[in-house]
Formats: sequence, structure tokens, C-alpha cells
Amino acid sequence: MTRTPETQVSGASGRLVVPLLLLFTLTLPGALGAQSLRGSQRSLDRQNAMARANDFTFIRSAARVRTFVKNGWLVRVRPNRDVTLHGVSFPYARPEVAVFITRLAAEYHAACGEQLVVTSLTRPTSRQPRNASSRSVHPTGMAADIRYSPSRTCRGWLERVLLSLEKSGVIEATREHYPAHYHVAVFPTRYAAYVASLEAQRSRATTRLAKVPYKVRSGDSLWTIARAHGTTVDAIQEINDLDSSRIFAGQVIEVPTSR
Repeated sequence: MTRTPETQVSGASGRLVVPLLLLFTLTLPGALGAQSLRGSQRSLDRQNAMARANDFTFIRSAARVRTFVKNGWLVRVRPNRDVTLHGVSFPYARPEVAVFITRLAAEYHAACGEQLVVTSLTRPTSRQPRNASSRSVHPTGMAADIRYSPSRTCRGWLERVLLSLEKSGVIEATREHYPAHYHVAVFPTRYAAYVASLEAQRSRATTRLAKVPYKVRSGDSLWTIARAHGTTVDAIQEINDLDSSRIFAGQVIEVPTSR
């Protein structure tokens, strides 16, 4: 049976289960060309070609959005300490887009000290704004709009990351001006494989680290402990199987250190 996004499943943990081979199964002309955020017809061509390659439906109505959510083809994107939604009428997206937002927002918040603001996700064709392109992929659920930060530092960080991901062939990003925001189309199979590759690399790196016990003191946080030991919060959470950054005085954790 031909795989379609409507039959794609995730693992029990919610992580996308996608073979790394999928990273190489779809090649689009110009996908790895010179990167910019200016947008172009070729960029729209790539976004629409990827939507067709994944058999993504261009959803026409709010009722159809609800059907897609009910069937798990779209998932809810929820605000948290790293990301907030502003003016989003339909807070749903393809699972890979939700993963993209979660990962990007955590890194953005850590780098910039502010939340990532998402201003649009899935938009049915009946609810597209007047200035939207007739070829917009928002109705497929594979795109997100991100607010243009007033901070030059944060804009610079975000643009560097978006350009890097675009160079890797996993997204198409455009800086829009009216209103100012970044439009990001996530290429699902490529992005899922990219994340799987990163997690595999991190797992291999973690196994090469020595671990030392550390007794948490009052006033400690995972960030201060990681900084003092030359490691990262993610690495500490990984080897201690921590689902959050919450720790308490007297708790004994393992801290990775280079051999």
C-alpha cells in the first residue's frame, strides 16, 4: 500500500518513527541551491512538490480540519514556556511541524531569552487571508508562520538557523513583510529523518561520556550544573531519564564528563 500522511503513525512516546533512508528518497530540483529568505516561485514550486509527494490534502473548510484532527493526521500545537501562539485560529499542524516548533522554540528561548511566537499554522482554503498566495501550503498543515522579533539579536539567530535547515533540504523559509513574519514549510519525511539522525548522534555521543555522581545543592539548576561540568542540560536529562528540568536539593544525579 502506498504510504500517505493520513496513514503515517508515530511511536508510543510521540516521537516520529521514520527510517533514515527516507532522507534520501525524495530529491527536488534546486532543493539544495543558494539559500536566502527572500522567497521565489521556485521556493513555492518546491513546497507544492513536497505536498504532492506526501499526498497532502489541501483542506478546504474548518469542518475538514476537525476531521483531520480526529483522525490524527493533524495534531494540536500547545503553548509552553518556550512557545506561544498569537492569533492562531486553527492550532493544528502535521506531526513533523509540531516537532519542528517544539525543538526550534526550546533552542530559540535558550539563545534569546524570549518565547517563539507562532502566528499561523493550518489554514483551510476558505479561511486564507486576502494577501495569501493561491499556492500557499498552509491548507496542508505543513507550514507555520513565526513572528518577526523586535530584537535584532533574536532575528539574526533565527535567520541563521532557518537558513541552515533550508541548506539541509528539510524546510523552505521565507521572510514576509506584510505583516512581518517568517513563513516556514517543513518537509516532513526529510525533517523527521534529520531529527532521527541528530538523536542517534547524540545517543552515540552520550555513551562515550564518563558519568560522575552529583548531589544537588540548594539553588542548583540543571543549567548551572551543566555549565559547571562542561556539558549540556540535554545530556544530563538523557542519562538520568529526566522528563523535565525539575530537580531538588539532596537528589543524586549522574553528570556526564569527557573521558
